Amino acid sequence: MNSAEPDTEQSDFYSGALDRIRKFMLVLGLAAFLTAFPFFGWRIALGFALGGTIAYLNFHWLKKVVAGLADLTIQSGTPASSRGVIHRFILRYLLMAFVAFAILTVSRESLYGLFAGLFLPVAAMLCEAGYETYKVLSGH
Repeated sequence: MNSAEPDTEQSDFYSGALDRIRKFMLVLGLAAFLTAFPFFGWRIALGFALGGTIAYLNFHWLKKVVAGLADLTIQSGTPASSRGVIHRFILRYLLMAFVAFAILTVSRESLYGLFAGLFLPVAAMLCEAGYETYKVLSGH
């Protein structure tokens, strides 16, 4: 058995973390929506769906920006920064604020669901941390 094999397996395992987080977000989002609808009503469930969608898109866009900056840095050999990246970053948060304001004017209950949905990536990352902990402790 080659000593490089465990490092390769470990590298493959950790390189899949972003995909697992994305999958956790989808599963948790669907489960939370299906739970929120009968227990809290359609307004909170709809707000949650909107917040979860925004959080998912934000996670996806952030992943693309970071990967793009990393590629640019590797190609140029110097740390990359761009005003365009900063503007898009700020624009995402302005759009979220606009959506939150629009929902607040329609329904305060939906705003609660929106805020809960925005925390979807945090819940997915906690699931990923638990999964990684399980894998390490179980020796798999």
